[in-house]
Amino acid sequence: MPRKIYFAANGASPTTAAQVVMATTTSINTLMQVATPSTCSIVVLEWGISFDGSAAATPIKCELLQTDVAATAGTSLTPTIWGDPNAPASLCVGGTGATMFNDGAITEGTITAVRMFDVQLIAPTNQYVKQFPLGREPEVAVSKFLRVRVTAGTSVNAYCYIIWEE
Repeated sequence: MPRKIYFAANGASPTTAAQVVMATTTSINTLMQVATPSTCSIVVLEWGISFDGSAAATPIKCELLQTDVAATAGTSLTPTIWGDPNAPASLCVGGTGATMFNDGAITEGTITAVRMFDVQLIAPTNQYVKQFPLGREPEVAVSKFLRVRVTAGTSVNAYCYIIWEE
């Protein structure tokens, strides 16, 4: 059976208003997390991040990484179907220690193992999109956590998203 494609951003899915931006902080800060189920891995197709800074300043450290420990206390996030409109719901279920976004009260947890998939320094007035080459996409193992994590010199607001197959 072909794999299905899903999308999640760092906020509740917008309805009558635009997607809500999330504030970065000057300490390490997970903006969103996708928790893989114990039954399948996921393949990351694309991720992106953008900032609303109005002046050039120290670049923001941005990471896309797999961890062995969940960030917790965020807001539960339900991934949306990206491709096939008849696809089943994502197996990466929402929860405060599962698939979630930062609501300002996140706890990073004590990580002991990391697989880095992408790392960038991005100006607070800029944006970044990474589509992984076909056949070279990173795969997140079962029962692991995929995070978008940032550290900013000065707090600005951010959008970020991840598109994956499962």
